Amino acid sequence: MTSPDKEMIERNVPEEILNVIRRKDNFVLLTHIHPDGDAIGSLLALTDVLEQMGKRVFAYFDEPVSHLYDFMPGSDRVNTNLGDLRQFLDEAGADVGAIALDCGEADRLGDQKNQLLNIHPFLAIDHHLSHRTYGKLRWVDPTRSSTGEMVYEICTALDITPSYHCAFNLFVAIATDTGSFRYSCTSVRTLEIAASLVALGVHPEEVAGHIYDNYTPARLQLMQLVLGTLELCADDKIAFIHVTREMFDKTGAAAQDVESFIDYPRSIKTVQVAVFLKEGRGDQLSVSLRAKGGCDVAAIAKSYGGGGHRNAAGCRFFGKSLETVREIMCRELEVVLGFSRRHDR
Repeated sequence: MTSPDKEMIERNVPEEILNVIRRKDNFVLLTHIHPDGDAIGSLLALTDVLEQMGKRVFAYFDEPVSHLYDFMPGSDRVNTNLGDLRQFLDEAGADVGAIALDCGEADRLGDQKNQLLNIHPFLAIDHHLSHRTYGKLRWVDPTRSSTGEMVYEICTALDITPSYHCAFNLFVAIATDTGSFRYSCTSVRTLEIAASLVALGVHPEEVAGHIYDNYTPARLQLMQLVLGTLELCADDKIAFIHVTREMFDKTGAAAQDVESFIDYPRSIKTVQVAVFLKEGRGDQLSVSLRAKGGCDVAAIAKSYGGGGHRNAAGCRFFGKSLETVREIMCRELEVVLGFSRRHDR
């Protein structure tokens, strides 16, 4: 994996991106699998912007919107049907473009990535430092708090005032990716944009209520089981939690219900890095890393084929047990935190 090239990192919206948006009349908007608040909010907000401009938009998701985010305006129009997508593309002909939002690599577009990448021109708008180049045109800015922040800048560049629904979705996107403005990615510009969205009618307490008071009993039952797996090591500077397929089966919770669970071990006073191990389909095991302070977890994730941000990253393993991956991550983190020498992998 390579980090974004310097010329790819731009504070301002590239004119080539704006030109495509102005020129084309039909757009397919995409994001990564298992979309979070930033991914969904950015896509729905840009859908609104394009439709304000008189464009036709197909909002394609690899999977239905999670119940955690179905409160977002426009979430009911997301379409997962490939037949409908093909019909949209047939009707659009050559007058079409695709925009992938908040997706750091082509593989995360989902099972239909090859078909999706055949849409030309294909644009990528993303804020991940570990972005892997794909598509014809890209705007990648790792200094941004969120892709939602970047979509707001597109509104500004196009001289479009966001509608209330657009502003609401952008606020969700920014709030979720900044941990409600707690993370280091929160900049002066982030807060300026948030203030402008509030001025457009967004009520932060309403957004917070939807994000944090939107749980099911199954989610809380799953949380109880997951927090019961808490393990601390390295003088309590590293915290591990995990979830198994058996836990999902026992509680009836959905895969998306684990979102933000990692914030709990991260909140422990002594912890510098929290690790969440998640059993997936087949022999896949995913790792989420959240750090406080100077630990660069993106570098660790990158060494195992993943990526992300300095304080928030992830990677995947295949064919390895939960115990083995826990040992690998513990070993790597102990090195970074100065507790031991790296062993051979």
